[in-house]
Amino acid sequence: MRVVFAPDKFAGTLTAVEAAAAMARGWARRSPDDELVQVPMSDGGPGFVDVLHTALGGDLLAATVSGPYGEPTPAAVLVVDRTAYVESAQAVGLHLTPEDDRAPERATTRGLGELLRKALDTDVDRIVVGLGGSATNDGGAGLLAALGATARGGDLDAGPAALADLTSVDLDRVGEQFVGVDLVMGTDVDNPLLGINGATKVYGPQKGLPDERLVVVDGWLQHFAELTDRKLAAQKGAGAAGGLGFALMLLGGRRTPGVGLVSDAVGLADHLAKADLVVTGEGAFDFSSRSGKVPYGVAEVAGQSLVPCIALAGQVLIGSREMRALGVESAYSMVDLVGEERALGAPADALADLAERTARTWSR
Repeated sequence: MRVVFAPDKFAGTLTAVEAAAAMARGWARRSPDDELVQVPMSDGGPGFVDVLHTALGGDLLAATVSGPYGEPTPAAVLVVDRTAYVESAQAVGLHLTPEDDRAPERATTRGLGELLRKALDTDVDRIVVGLGGSATNDGGAGLLAALGATARGGDLDAGPAALADLTSVDLDRVGEQFVGVDLVMGTDVDNPLLGINGATKVYGPQKGLPDERLVVVDGWLQHFAELTDRKLAAQKGAGAAGGLGFALMLLGGRRTPGVGLVSDAVGLADHLAKADLVVTGEGAFDFSSRSGKVPYGVAEVAGQSLVPCIALAGQVLIGSREMRALGVESAYSMVDLVGEERALGAPADALADLAERTARTWSR
């Protein structure tokens, strides 16, 4: 029997690469004769570059960039043939700052702009940016400043609060750098920049913005959009990663679902064409997984190949009916098997135990 393991990260505990390895290790204990294939996945968020490097190889170019609050932060550009891959979460990720220290009204996306400069220096034809998991909500203004954008009246590189006093923005020097470069952004969300479904209203609270500040911050981004391109602000994906999608659109970038982009890059369909079962997973498996998340994306590809798909997760928060609506036959919870303390304290071992238990049902 051929089993493909294609999980996302288990946020805060395991990378996608670690999760796939743990699943395969546990499965092999129960079914050592099964052929086990590890294809870790990403939706564009944290782990995007790690997953692609594991699948594609290529050269990792180390860089030190500015974090959300200016602190030196290690990151990397992955270069494969004539394509460079960069990950927003490496430069401006929410995980980089302890919860008590977050101040999203002054967090900047400069670091991702610096990482894009590094990618441009490699003289590639295509740059793919994984968007997700950001600590920022500045509409990508800091990114644009790092690439040479200038402004009057306010500061592009001091978080959304500094956008309020802007009177003009000049992007001419920035756009010139991307002539002849195919700029692609992979994201798991399609929110616009502004309004009730926009970056601030939907994702601001998880970055530390209190409810009473959401309208104010959204207003600052609206002002920024009016000085640059208000129509682009309404495009799907403009609100990704606190508005980084909007900034990349200003540079001619085009959006594509992150999980589809990664699926194509790692050849998921080819792997599943020869599989008897695919096992996906993530930290919390719930109905939001339908919104561009890895389990739903993997299940879609599995459905096209008529391969059953199951999920292993830290927690399973939906019932069987919702599960099947996502294309997943069954889902199994680490917390239910070993308890929350062990699931968080020894996640790789707990996931391996869950995979071993699941193999009793699914392995021939």
